[in-house]
Amino acid sequence: MFSIKKLKKFTFTLLVITAILLWTAVWYAESQGKILEVTFFDIGQGDAIFIETPGKHQILIDGGQTDAILAKLGRKMPFYDHSLDLIILTHPDADHLNGLVEVLERYSVDLVLWTGVEHQTAAYKQFKDLIKEKQIQTKIALSGQILELGESALLYILWPENNLSGIKPPNSNDGSIIARLVYNQSEFLFTGDAEFEIEKKLITNAGTRNNLSLQSDVLKISHHGSKNGTSKEFLQAVRPKAGVISSGIENRYKHPAEIVLQNLQSAKVKIFRTDLMGDIKMRSNGERIEVQTER
Repeated sequence: MFSIKKLKKFTFTLLVITAILLWTAVWYAESQGKILEVTFFDIGQGDAIFIETPGKHQILIDGGQTDAILAKLGRKMPFYDHSLDLIILTHPDADHLNGLVEVLERYSVDLVLWTGVEHQTAAYKQFKDLIKEKQIQTKIALSGQILELGESALLYILWPENNLSGIKPPNSNDGSIIARLVYNQSEFLFTGDAEFEIEKKLITNAGTRNNLSLQSDVLKISHHGSKNGTSKEFLQAVRPKAGVISSGIENRYKHPAEIVLQNLQSAKVKIFRTDLMGDIKMRSNGERIEVQTER
């Protein structure tokens, strides 16, 4: 017969063993389940999207306007992990670029995918100088490129369709990298700050090229929900189930625009907003996407 003291010790030991077994089971299930995780960070008025693929590739699309991205990455990644496989700079406007300068200073980065456009700001110069100083490999984004991310995860580059390196576009937003992430039956479309004109071209391209599809479960709403994008026609082409709007609380641009919200509601798209919900985390096993929000 156990004494009370021994029984307490036995109970504690049993609880520890149970906890270890439980966490081991969770880790094993997730590692075997091959989960894709996409997190839209709440970093104020700007974009910052963190992707971890089933093959454990870590990708950061844009970095917001401040160093807030560092705290987000610090909570998202293990404390000992200071490396990223890929950074994508959709275009060099401050609310997409500035945080990436901070990331390049503190993280080891294997590859930067960008357009290489001409843009005269101190932050952009610093970004390019850090790439050169750290000898980071770069790649100019072009429509038709496919990045293999392991475990059936693929990233299709849909825009730009011309090499913009060294060119100053009349509208920097329309030079945004647009990419479609596909993991088995789950699709995410990332649109940067693209506006109506580019939406029209994407719809035309999708109608004339057999290997180009826009249809996606999740649409990152372009330009923080600006009235200059997210047309009804584009929503009909993409047919998203969910739309994510990354914008700051009570921002001076009044994003998202009411017309965009109306278009999304008319298309029966479930709306997720970082200004109201905080970080928006989406996890997919390749068939179903689950959503969590965190303030």
